[in-house]
Amino acid sequence: MKDLTPDPATLDPIETASRDEIANLQLFRLKKTLRHAYENVPHYKAAFDAAGIHPDDLNDLGDLAKFPLTTKADLRANYPFGMFAVPRNQVARIHASSGTTGQPTVVGYTANDLDVWGSVVARSLRAAGMRTGDLLHNAYGYGLFTGGLGIHLGADALGLTTVPVSGGMTPRQVRLITDFEPKGITVTPSYALSVLDAFAEAGIDPRDSSLEVGIFGAEPWTNAMRAEIEEAFDMHAVDIYGLSEIMGPGVSMECVETKDGLHIWEDHFFPEIIDPETGVPVPDGEMGELVFTSLTKEAFPIIRYRTRDLTRLLPGTARSMRRMEKVTGRSDDMIILRGVNVFPTQIEECLLATPGFAPHFQIELTRNGRMDAMCIHCEGGGDASALSDRIKQTLGVTVTVTTGPHGSVARSQGKAVRIIDNR
Repeated sequence: MKDLTPDPATLDPIETASRDEIANLQLFRLKKTLRHAYENVPHYKAAFDAAGIHPDDLNDLGDLAKFPLTTKADLRANYPFGMFAVPRNQVARIHASSGTTGQPTVVGYTANDLDVWGSVVARSLRAAGMRTGDLLHNAYGYGLFTGGLGIHLGADALGLTTVPVSGGMTPRQVRLITDFEPKGITVTPSYALSVLDAFAEAGIDPRDSSLEVGIFGAEPWTNAMRAEIEEAFDMHAVDIYGLSEIMGPGVSMECVETKDGLHIWEDHFFPEIIDPETGVPVPDGEMGELVFTSLTKEAFPIIRYRTRDLTRLLPGTARSMRRMEKVTGRSDDMIILRGVNVFPTQIEECLLATPGFAPHFQIELTRNGRMDAMCIHCEGGGDASALSDRIKQTLGVTVTVTTGPHGSVARSQGKAVRIIDNR
């Protein structure tokens, strides 16, 4: 793999600023954001007043913990535009979640918000090794999902040549990668596996492709999956993080030269880690639920939003800004099986560590009487008993493993559907 380390001279000054400089900027912007939300979003005024707290009560960054948390339920209760802090005619773009598990969450952006979004995604793409004039194959979905258009904003801001492929039509993805010779690909890690299958079906070695870096996000994935993808494509695989409620892709980014966690762009997004049970902040370095407050958003300021993503905060390395460890799972996708907490990423690690299996799997949950049961559906010629034994030894739960031929597990066209709950 090629060395894609950025030239330090090309970094934004804030990327190498001192911690004091970053904190001072955060405090200034946080005071402004709290007042903007309080004065323009009825939900925040009511929530702050009910908690007996006012924006003027913020004197240092630690005071933010006194303000109430915001949840997805709050956003749904204010559907569609109740959380907007500017008149609707000042909103330049609207995105929304799919709403498959309830009322959609709707987010908005002013023209300035779009400029900021483009700048943090451009910063992220540069940290991944992309340079002005490089060709990017963007296989994130375009539309209400923030992935495709968010990456496109940053690619334009960095001066890339973008191929807006979106997801689906997987054989065409291989054809365009082969013919157009992009340097980078942006895609969900699960769909990258589908693209890898399509290379094999076309009789093309993916290691012979032009790809030098894959930028993967929108779902948790493991370092074992990183190793699998890097070996298959002979390219770097780096993690990008974001969610529509905070901005979209580009909230944090793994730097290609270190691959040791994702640097949070702390000049625009203030992170906290809380105990998911109590909501109380925990010190940096401790595992918990990630909470974000926006620092520069105009249309849709967000205060202490519970992401449900589980991670921990670490000191900066390649950049001054703090890192978040790769997300290991979500507090709301944790499976409790007979009293044991299990995450899909843990199943993935066991699968990839067991010889003979393809990296595709689904978890099916069933209930027979009072007992829950888990079945892992996977592909390949691996030993099912060896995988079930590894899961038992590693996670402490007994599961059934079924294996099928290539293609028997449903392929992702975007985000993977890992859990089928038939209880």
